[in-house]
Amino acid sequence: MADPRVTKLAKVMVHYSLQLKPGQQVLLQTTPLADELSLAFIEEAVKAGAQVFTLNAIPGASEISLKHSSDEQLDFVSPVRKLIYETFEARMVIEADSNTRELAGVDPKRIARFRKANAGLFKIFSDRIAKGDMHWFLTVYPTEAMAQEANMSLSDYREFVFGAGMLNEDDPVAFWKNEAEKQKKLADWLKGRKEAILKGANIDLSLSIEGRTFIPCAGDQNFPDGEIFTSPVEDSVNGWVRFKYPAIFDGQEIEDIELWLENGRIVKEKAGKNQELLTAQLNSDEGARYLGEWGIGTNYGITPFTQKMLFDEKIGGKMHPAGGLGFPEAGGKNESGLHWDMLCDMTDSEVKIDGDIFYKNGKIAIQ
Repeated sequence: MADPRVTKLAKVMVHYSLQLKPGQQVLLQTTPLADELSLAFIEEAVKAGAQVFTLNAIPGASEISLKHSSDEQLDFVSPVRKLIYETFEARMVIEADSNTRELAGVDPKRIARFRKANAGLFKIFSDRIAKGDMHWFLTVYPTEAMAQEANMSLSDYREFVFGAGMLNEDDPVAFWKNEAEKQKKLADWLKGRKEAILKGANIDLSLSIEGRTFIPCAGDQNFPDGEIFTSPVEDSVNGWVRFKYPAIFDGQEIEDIELWLENGRIVKEKAGKNQELLTAQLNSDEGARYLGEWGIGTNYGITPFTQKMLFDEKIGGKMHPAGGLGFPEAGGKNESGLHWDMLCDMTDSEVKIDGDIFYKNGKIAIQ
């Protein structure tokens, strides 16, 4: 028997997150392993009057393409994808991995080249989201590979995924609307502030947020959700940060990353494992060495580290600076084909905003 939470999630995606209207075009980007959720989404979207176009990726296809393409093929920008990003009103992504390390054997420089070539599409996409011309939504459908990555059985991982999205609630939309109000209070407190100082065992950074907006996230773009984020002033970030949690990039793991920044730019990087991949991605284009995001996790209901950033970046007590593309809706101006979240443990740290304590030892400190 179908899990009723799958149907519930499809309704949340269509009516709350994407808010699909009759006649709107929506891209469904997924894999065959998510058929249960994909079909539920298609049914709900069609009933809402939307036009659904599906890209159902074949497991292993990306590895083949990136390994065997010529430079000319890597530089090719799909006119079909460009048309979708320019004209569709919504993009729905359901991740369902059959192998989370599919690209582990691909030369990092080839991945970086492909991302650089597609940076223009990334900008079209982010600009239309900022203007409200396009909605997008990302979630996962539990698979064996993703459960193994999280060190869980499939049944336990499935319960974790649906529980994190509050799908066991009678009315998950009501829950997320309430969370949105809580996050709005934080964003309102931060409005008009200028400088942030972050200090702790893993971080010693200063950055400007002057003129920038903090965006509350409560199930309207990611599911599960629970964060606020902004784009720091591009040339303002100075200091050092260490990421104790592994960073996963296209299926490859980088451990014990340290970054040093001067006037916004990452001038030095170090990793305990996979240094070549770290450097290759930061060199993918000029904007990749600047921070495009400063995100703060607010979901204290998510506790285990799962090696899936959709969940991990939301964990209360963690923050996630991201190298690369900034968010226009937050005031970000940095352009890049990269946007790479990295997770920093803040459980023994302090954040001061214009001299006032905003965050201490993993908790919001304001009333």
